[in-house]
Amino acid sequence: MRLLAVFLAMGAVTYVPRVLPLLLLADRRLPSWALRFLEGIPVAVLAAFVAPLVLAPEGPLDLSLGNLTLLASLPTILVAVKTHSLILTAIVGVVAMMLLRMLT
Repeated sequence: MRLLAVFLAMGAVTYVPRVLPLLLLADRRLPSWALRFLEGIPVAVLAAFVAPLVLAPEGPLDLSLGNLTLLASLPTILVAVKTHSLILTAIVGVVAMMLLRMLT
């Protein structure tokens, strides 16, 4: 019974913060500055996840040429900026990392 209560509490803590803004803002029109702000959130969250994996793949900050993840990210970023294609960007990233690992 106690385990069920823990699961229900965890579900509520996860669900309520997601659904509450939807319920409160469903019939309201947001100002344009708020919409512009909200558009940047997914990019900021993705950058927060990716940056540590690229810049510090083994713990401490590593900006050396021995950091294969950082090297593989360079052509990947160029392709992403140039093409805006998610699938092409992913392919370039995977191929770049594969080639770097094969060469070292």
